[in-house]
Parts: sequence; structure tokens; C-alpha cells
Amino acid sequence: MEVISVEDVLVEDIPVEDIPMEVNADDYRVWFDPANSIVFLQGFLRLEGMEAYQPIIDLLVGAIETAPKLTLNLEALEFLNSSGISMLSMFVVKVRQRGDAQLTLQGSDTILWQTKSLKNLQRLMPSLSLQFSS
Repeated sequence: MEVISVEDVLVEDIPVEDIPMEVNADDYRVWFDPANSIVFLQGFLRLEGMEAYQPIIDLLVGAIETAPKLTLNLEALEFLNSSGISMLSMFVVKVRQRGDAQLTLQGSDTILWQTKSLKNLQRLMPSLSLQFSS
């Protein structure tokens, strides 16, 4: 099994014009609203491995590059597998390493994986703001 580091996955030299604004499939949708600096994730994300998450990683990296005060709205993301949680963790670490970005995660306290996993992300970046809706 190949170990992938944050630096391997989150490539910051992606030209802005090549960054996707939306990634979707039958059971999920991820899109960036640059006017409000919000990335929305909804549906069921069950992709296999970090490589499958690369388009979403590219979108997140592009979003934080253009909006250093970024919100990830996960309220409609009903499921995220372990690879997806790893992807979010690596993104949070990368944002923390930047030092000049502010990140807010909006989740739902009615979705079990969010109440557990999102709090763990705050351990990776203590300045991370968590907001839960019911």
C-alpha cells in the first residue's frame, strides 16, 4: 500500500483556470460558490482511495487559494468514507500550514459521522471554526 503525504496530494501550483468549480456523480455533488466563499458537499461520498478524491482535493485547494476565509458546508453530506475523512484531514492540515487562512466547517448534528469526525478535525487545526445545525 502506497503512503501518500499531504504534499503529494495537495498540489498548490494548479493554475486557477484549471481548478474545477463543481465535481459530481449520481450520488454526490461538490461545488464552490466563490461569491460567498463556500464549498458545498452533499450526498454520499464513497470513493475508493485518495486518487479518486483528487478532483475534490483540487477544488478545495483552488477554493482556499481564491478565498482564504473559506467555509465548507457539509450539512447535506450524509456519508463520507474513511478515504474521504483522510482527504478532509489532509486539507485541514494544509490550511493550518498556510497560516493565513481561516476555515469554517458547517455540519449537521443529526448526522452521526459529522458529530464525531468534524470535532477530530478541530484537533488538527485548533483555530478551525465548527458550526452544527440540527
